[in-house]
Amino acid sequence: MSPLRGPFGLWPRGGASLGPSSVIPRVRFRNFHSSHPTQYPLSRPLPKGTWDSHMHVVDPTRFPLAANAQYQPHPHTLADAKAFYSQYGIENMVLVQPSIYGDDNSCMLEALEELTPKHGRAVVGLNPETIDAKTLEKWHALGVRGARLNLVSVGREITEDELRAELKSYAKVLRPFNWVLQLYIPLKLALPLVNVVPDLGIKICIDHFGWPVLPERLDPSTTLYPYDMQGFASLMNLLQDGRTWVKLSAPYRLSKDPEMRDLDPIGRELVIKGADRVVYATDWPHTRFENVNSDPFIEKCYGWCNGDDTLIEKLFRSNAENLWDVSSDM
Repeated sequence: MSPLRGPFGLWPRGGASLGPSSVIPRVRFRNFHSSHPTQYPLSRPLPKGTWDSHMHVVDPTRFPLAANAQYQPHPHTLADAKAFYSQYGIENMVLVQPSIYGDDNSCMLEALEELTPKHGRAVVGLNPETIDAKTLEKWHALGVRGARLNLVSVGREITEDELRAELKSYAKVLRPFNWVLQLYIPLKLALPLVNVVPDLGIKICIDHFGWPVLPERLDPSTTLYPYDMQGFASLMNLLQDGRTWVKLSAPYRLSKDPEMRDLDPIGRELVIKGADRVVYATDWPHTRFENVNSDPFIEKCYGWCNGDDTLIEKLFRSNAENLWDVSSDM
């Protein structure tokens, strides 16, 4: 069967072209509590200096949740996180404000202060219309390097015009600090981003593979063609433009397949065509999915990189350092 032509070249039916030796490992989610020691050694260790670009700390017993919190999690503290990361030799993490705390960043900032900027970054929740420069300066010194606009977790619908207006409002606040605007939005909203992102003058990072909606069931004899998904071509254009990053994270929130095969075409295309603009993340503690083993997803990421040391180094370390303003002397 002849290959199809995507926006950036030929894309064969059956998957992005990685060469004749490409093998995507068949891996399954192995369910045991995420803070338990791993029982399945990885095929290769994570690169030295790996960053987890998306994790949360939550402690409802000490830091009350927002009145409109969508769920009630168990406590997952920085000490718990460090125990989890010790399995993998990960010392560097990006704390992300979860929706359940709204714009009250107290829990996360306490953890960030303990981490110090040497090993920690944070993405806060804020109101761009009311935040003051003094607070931003204080947060920046702690290691904050971004703010999050989260539509998905709270089920918020927004028009394209409203999205453009909000992006511009955030950009005005973040630009002086060279912060990232992190977006948790549906993939279909990547289309209006193409025209507005170049004028914002800030870095954009999109959560969880761009948040595509995958088919409920995929015929084993067929392969998902990602460019048929509304917004995917726009997402790839954004990556190529150089101002946007995407997190490879939270596959269990998206995949309908225990072996994550429905994510293979998307993951491979992002890693190969957006090699400098993808970052790895665990999404620990996997809120609302709290019995997840991270090993199979790490192996998937290795497979999407086709075992290429340079791609693996970019995905797990150097891209994150560029995104989160990690200087060599920290």
